[in-house]
Amino acid sequence: MALDLAPLTLVLIILVSHGVLGAIDTVWHHELGEALPTRPGARFELWLHAAREALYAVIFLGLPWFEWRGAWALVLGALFAVEAVITITDFVEEDRTRRLPATERVLHTVMAIGFGVFAAALWPVLSAWFAQPTAMVFHGHGLLSWAATVFGVAAVFWAARDGLAAWRQPVGARALQRRNPSGRTILVTGATGFIGSALVERLIARGDRVILQVRDRQAARARFGEGVLLVDDLAELPSETRIETVVNLAGAPVAGGLWTRRRRQQLLASRIGTTRSVLALIQRLHEAPKALINASAVGFYGDRGEEALDEVSAPGSGFMAELCRKWEDEAWFAEAMDVRVCRLRLGIVLDWSGGILPMLALPAWFGMGAVMGSGRQWAPWIARIDALRMIEQAIDDRRWTGPVNAVAPELATHRDMVKAIAGSLNRPQWLAVPGWPIRLALGEMSDLLLAGQKVTSVRLDHLGFRFEAPTLSQALARPRRPRAAPAAQTPAIGPAVLALGEAAASKVRRLG
Repeated sequence: MALDLAPLTLVLIILVSHGVLGAIDTVWHHELGEALPTRPGARFELWLHAAREALYAVIFLGLPWFEWRGAWALVLGALFAVEAVITITDFVEEDRTRRLPATERVLHTVMAIGFGVFAAALWPVLSAWFAQPTAMVFHGHGLLSWAATVFGVAAVFWAARDGLAAWRQPVGARALQRRNPSGRTILVTGATGFIGSALVERLIARGDRVILQVRDRQAARARFGEGVLLVDDLAELPSETRIETVVNLAGAPVAGGLWTRRRRQQLLASRIGTTRSVLALIQRLHEAPKALINASAVGFYGDRGEEALDEVSAPGSGFMAELCRKWEDEAWFAEAMDVRVCRLRLGIVLDWSGGILPMLALPAWFGMGAVMGSGRQWAPWIARIDALRMIEQAIDDRRWTGPVNAVAPELATHRDMVKAIAGSLNRPQWLAVPGWPIRLALGEMSDLLLAGQKVTSVRLDHLGFRFEAPTLSQALARPRRPRAAPAAQTPAIGPAVLALGEAAASKVRRLG
């Protein structure tokens, strides 16, 4: 029996539109804005996202190509009902754990309205299908079906991405254990980032009192609990506050959008503006801090090919070099206030819990890890555990001053790193992408992938620093999932969704 396909065409148009909005929300807010897969304490939200994306994968790959007749119509309706429950729970969880930006709230409202319109348009289609004998009947809808398929494939990837990120996070809420008070007070900017969040936990664990400058008090409080002092603006701190060391990690992510003129200004302002606020605080404090540990990057040296580089090498050219140089120059003004300044030029920071490594590992897990450009560009790197230990030693040891290249002793090219990541996942590496389309698409931002620096650290040798992960194979060793104290009570949907996530993670482990 032929069915009227006009209502289904409308359903597919709404579905594809919903896919576009969902992709914007995922990339713009969850990845670039919140770096959600790397955020400690986001395990429940990540499981919600993974479960919802898995449902979307089934819907986007099945609805455009098949008529779900008879009992299958009930199955499809049940999938949408479960998706609605997960989405509502996700909205509640997001409001509980972080302050949503206006753009994300508006987007959620538009998507909720769109879902209502979608459900109203789908109802007559499901009713007509339900009246038919039970069967899955193939029926494509041209470009609409193919467009939906693209979103379905993307949903498979993101479900794996969020599921693996959630699986690697501790089971339960992590209670920050504090040793006997050390008497030190450390101010950290950029404390909710990939490096900063782990650093704060280590500082608390060793007994330091920690002050955090944050943009989102709600998210920081959910992450760190009541054991830290939170300020939105450093001007809130009284002049009599005693601070031994400032660790300045704040800065908008360089991979958070194309390097337009406006974006470049944002990247500069986020670093230089925060650093100037730190300098203003130091100047008005009754007792200046003993040290300023300021983050930088090996991008300071620009794209230098095979030239051997260490801490005395001159800065390079290009936007990344300019960004790092101006950031370091601003921090250096603290020297005039009798503050020891250490500038850590970080390589690519590797850890399975977040940062760039999970993004590189996701395509590699599917056997699609790609070498970018020639692959011969040098890729200086550092395991996060060693970067954290360097910051701690720089806080405690007066010998840590001036520039320090925070890179591991094992030199690696981009090709070496991509192959090592694939090897750590027991996957082949065969794919290569020429450099020219990357440069055409990203412009100078392609330097993040195609430029290289052959960087070593003379200063670390002189300081006698001992690495925990001096080789790529050690840095890429996959740790067992940690367990922590029992979690606080979660919404009623939580156990079911977490159980679904645990089952999916178990299957992923068997496949891996």
